[in-house]
Amino acid sequence: MRHRTYLLVAFVFLIAFAAPLQTQPQEGSSWIINAVNDYRVVTDVTYSTSNGYECKLDVYARRNSKSPTPTVLYIHGGGWVAGSKEASILGILPYLELGLDVVNVEYRLAKVSLAPAAVEDCRLSLRWIFKNAKEYGFDTTRVIVTGGSAGGHLALMTGMVDPSAGFDMPTDWDYSTVQPKVAAIINWFGITDVKDLLSGPNKQNYAVYWLANQKDKEILAQRVSPISYVRKGLPPILTIHGDKDQLVPYEHAVRLHDALGKSGVPNQFITIPGGKHGGFTRDEMATVYSGIRTFLVSNGIIH
Repeated sequence: MRHRTYLLVAFVFLIAFAAPLQTQPQEGSSWIINAVNDYRVVTDVTYSTSNGYECKLDVYARRNSKSPTPTVLYIHGGGWVAGSKEASILGILPYLELGLDVVNVEYRLAKVSLAPAAVEDCRLSLRWIFKNAKEYGFDTTRVIVTGGSAGGHLALMTGMVDPSAGFDMPTDWDYSTVQPKVAAIINWFGITDVKDLLSGPNKQNYAVYWLANQKDKEILAQRVSPISYVRKGLPPILTIHGDKDQLVPYEHAVRLHDALGKSGVPNQFITIPGGKHGGFTRDEMATVYSGIRTFLVSNGIIH
């Protein structure tokens, strides 16, 4: 109940007082004025229980829509060891402004379950969207997956892998034979090569913690690396990355972009010159969100 109250209060506050996020704000900013009434907010829905831990999500779904709505699966970052859906609520605002539904998810962090648990959970949250599409009005032909840092990694994994990768865990509610497929991935400085972070010059403690001392951890690291799943037929991918990122090497984004191009996967790459691990300037963010809108329009996801 505490989380539900927090989210509802935060949502009302943000909608009422947040500055418009449009690169060229329209007079009146009608989305801010009407959003509280336009959106149905359902918080702390349990979509999975594993290792005694309930994975939950929050739904922001448009009311009274005449047709199914394009939907964003939003995944928070934190190096697979920290972060929460509540702490990342500001990140969903630009997608609400675009008139999209948003499903803001949490997953098992390393202190609950090591790799690949977070990937399994996010894949399951995607299946939850497809299973509950009729209830909330989600358009399953226009599902976008996005996140930053570890959330970017999980967005890539969620949208790039298929059941053959072995991350789709059985449940007592999902008997669908339809395999969910996303329409686009928006990757904010996500890790694309987990093995690269386990040792050497790019070593990161958060990655070491997530893999820990599991058997064949280098093989596992390769299995949970998006770069391992580049192939023809993937959904369009947009990557945003600062070239001075101190936590996720910029080279990860470069390698992914090059590999996608060679495989014929539609993709775009926005480099933030001098940009570190997020914290981009207002102008830089305006450029990025303008690029996101263009990316979604060009791929037929929004108009």
